[in-house]
Amino acid sequence: MEDAADWIALSTIAGLGGESFRRLLAAFGGPDAVLRAGKHDLAGIVEPALAGRILQGPDKQAVEAALKWLEEPINDIVTLADEDYPRLLLNVPDPPPFLYLRGVRSLLGRQAIAIVGSRNATPQGMENARNFARVLSDAGLCIVSGLALGIDAAAHEGGLSGASGSIAVVGTGIDISYPARNVDLVRELEGKGLIVSEFALGTPPLGTNFPRRNRIISGLSLGCLVVEAGIRSGSLITARHALEQGREIFAIPGSIHSPLSKGPHRLIKQGAKLVESAQDILEELDLPAPAAAPVVAQPETGGFLDSMGFDPVDADTLCLRTGLSPQAVSIRLLELEIAGLVKGMPGGMYQRLR
Repeated sequence: MEDAADWIALSTIAGLGGESFRRLLAAFGGPDAVLRAGKHDLAGIVEPALAGRILQGPDKQAVEAALKWLEEPINDIVTLADEDYPRLLLNVPDPPPFLYLRGVRSLLGRQAIAIVGSRNATPQGMENARNFARVLSDAGLCIVSGLALGIDAAAHEGGLSGASGSIAVVGTGIDISYPARNVDLVRELEGKGLIVSEFALGTPPLGTNFPRRNRIISGLSLGCLVVEAGIRSGSLITARHALEQGREIFAIPGSIHSPLSKGPHRLIKQGAKLVESAQDILEELDLPAPAAAPVVAQPETGGFLDSMGFDPVDADTLCLRTGLSPQAVSIRLLELEIAGLVKGMPGGMYQRLR
């Protein structure tokens, strides 16, 4: 705990970023030695203003709050000096000096894959993310994502339902539950997954923090799968980090009419591997498939579902395509919703799920 106090204390120095933090560690060997350093020792390693703030000492109140937080058994930190600091993350251009952890620390040692996508995902996209994550988790890959609504949440759910669990990398302090709608998912991750943050306790959901956390999502992973994403989606930032870090990029294609297909389609044009099943990813990573792994998101043949296609469609259009009466179409849609094959959407639209 004393060692943790030194890492946390150094991190409370205002304006001390990751690069300066690592430069100080390289010069002095550890955060305790940095905090004991004199003005002459710090000269030339960091700029004078930052050296002055180091000499003034840490924010004692923030350190005490973090040490109090660490008293809870599921809370921890992992530092660059720890043997279980993730090897893949250690080799990215800007590895965080340490991470706050909440949940199952041993998940840091598992092979992992990132699954990311739109917050405003379609039902089909959510289903794809959940199913891909479950199969990949059963194949031995921990699922890493960003705990956002939509694709991220579905990926975590799928990973937790599989054998290898899920890691959520958040863009807030780890003690902040954001977004609030994911509170149940947070509890599940705390129990059998892991939540990770490089930000100080109490850090609010600032917009600038989320692109930064994306480098950790990709940095923990062997590859990155983009399920659905608009052309300006933050998921493409994660994919760019993954590319810069030498990771594999995967993308699920979609309808040419859907704005949420634009991001994956751009990645595919740029060289990402088009995937139609989790098996495609496992083959690319040279990993064995789990026993009896299901093929994900394969369309059924025949009849009404084929008439629907995979784009959202209204009942009137279905009447024209199938030749059925409005009453018959309504009954059939209700049956398919109950069976989990179709989902109703705003504006009287319906979308096929499988």
